[in-house]
Amino acid sequence: MMRGKWMILVFIALLCAPGWAGAVSEDDFDLDTTEDLLELCTVPASDPLSGEAVSFCYGFLVGAYHYHMAENAGPSGSPMVCVPDPRPPRAKVLKMFVDYVKKHPEYTNEEPVETWFRFLIEKFPCKP
Repeated sequence: MMRGKWMILVFIALLCAPGWAGAVSEDDFDLDTTEDLLELCTVPASDPLSGEAVSFCYGFLVGAYHYHMAENAGPSGSPMVCVPDPRPPRAKVLKMFVDYVKKHPEYTNEEPVETWFRFLIEKFPCKP
């Protein structure tokens, strides 16, 4: 009888746990979807791959942003994203991105770079 109650409590706890706080696998580093990116960006510090996951997360996000800025540099450039000066801390922007995706679960199966730029364009649009 007691074992059954524990099993129900464990099952309820698993259902209530956030979907992006699980263990990271090496497959997540392939970044097929936005959900894969969130797995890396929100990995618990206790995960054996947490250092690699968080570094990969920041590297992907910053790299995509810098590529966009380099492609749109110069007088004929037309950037879609204009981050304010001074720039917000990376950790704050990451939290904003994670919150954005949680509010838009329809993007979790899309390409991570698409979701990243949807977020950036919405939060940091360029003035016409």
